[in-house]
Amino acid sequence: MTSVATTTKNTWCPGCPNHLILAGVKNFIESEINSGKSKDNFAIVSGIGCHAKIFDYLNINGLNSLHGRVLPTCLGLKVGNPNLNVIGFSGDGDAYAEGMEHTVHAARYNVDMTYVVNNNQVFALTLGEPTPTTELGFKDKTTPYGVKVKPLNPLKLMLAAGATFVARVFADINQVQEVLKEAQKHKGFAFIEIIQPCLVFHPDKGYKEKVYKLESSHDKTSFEQAWRKADEFDYNTAIRIPVGIFYQKEAETFEDKFAPLRKFKEEKKSWKDIKR
Repeated sequence: MTSVATTTKNTWCPGCPNHLILAGVKNFIESEINSGKSKDNFAIVSGIGCHAKIFDYLNINGLNSLHGRVLPTCLGLKVGNPNLNVIGFSGDGDAYAEGMEHTVHAARYNVDMTYVVNNNQVFALTLGEPTPTTELGFKDKTTPYGVKVKPLNPLKLMLAAGATFVARVFADINQVQEVLKEAQKHKGFAFIEIIQPCLVFHPDKGYKEKVYKLESSHDKTSFEQAWRKADEFDYNTAIRIPVGIFYQKEAETFEDKFAPLRKFKEEKKSWKDIKR
């Protein structure tokens, strides 16, 4: 059995949900490899933040990129080799503050990749400053009067930007593994939000007890149903928090719009295979 674990010492806080996310990602990649896929067909990219340490704990090719620049790096990998299974990892600050413009346009382009955003509603690595998803009234040393600006809703943002796969899970090993498996099957931009409370700077506000799986009657091909479900949790008040695949549709990918990239995919080649 192939393992993609490294021997690097793990420096996440004991009990941090990132450990569960790592286990889910690791289980997914290992199951894919043990089912016959090549380890070299996978590539990962991380940004800056607590989430980014996942790069040190997975023995997979890729890049640890700059703050907010995960998605253009992923796009570069896909253009260089459209046959790669690329998974990008960001935090909510990485994705919606420094990297907001890239998040919107990667969804709009429908790049064939998976984008995982660990959302703990704070900049945890730099001691808990608010991010664009922090709730009203949150206080820390940089905002002693409390957050005054309404948080954005990432799922609605991604739906509006044209993402063809929009999902949310809680930081649970099985949920992470299962949604990654479905995202990997999808051809297009697969967005996955993972709710992962920060034990130190943004503890669980009862989120885990309020999480429920989308009903079997939910039609993931319906934009209207997805929008209504995304509205149930507005990141400011949490009454019920739906998880699962909110929306999925087929659409032409960014890579398929360009003849050379289509040819590379058909021939399972990349730019490095071209004779100069």
